[in-house]
Amino acid sequence: MALHILKLCVGCESIQDLESWIEETRLQHKRLGRVWRQVHTTRMVPKRMDEIAGQGSLYWVIKGRIAARQIITAIEPFTGEDGISRCHLVLDPVVVPVRPRACRPFQGWRYLAAKDAPPDIAGSNCDIPDEMPEAMREDLRALGLL
Repeated sequence: MALHILKLCVGCESIQDLESWIEETRLQHKRLGRVWRQVHTTRMVPKRMDEIAGQGSLYWVIKGRIAARQIITAIEPFTGEDGISRCHLVLDPVVVPVRPRACRPFQGWRYLAAKDAPPDIAGSNCDIPDEMPEAMREDLRALGLL
């Protein structure tokens, strides 16, 4: 069974913010003639990376809710120029909205077992229509209708 990582998406107000940041980074690399792949750098290297890479996802917490995920295609440990160990989480650039669930703030990242991961909104038995805009979902949730 896949193991996932849960991480705060600091600075993002919405899934659209995350998608815009990804696209902006991709276009910047293209303008500079660089090969682009989406990576997220973390300080700690997951000890259970064999259970994650190619099987698990990075679940993003946005505004206090687990809101979206991206598939982790690889985990690449490295040592920075400062001598500190880090790793790149290589991500599929497609952001998949999930059924939102409240999540308290935390530092770093946490493991998330597959059984505890929220389901994707698209193609699931969620009571949230696939095509509903994120802002509308949040408004309806605030009113207690979702």
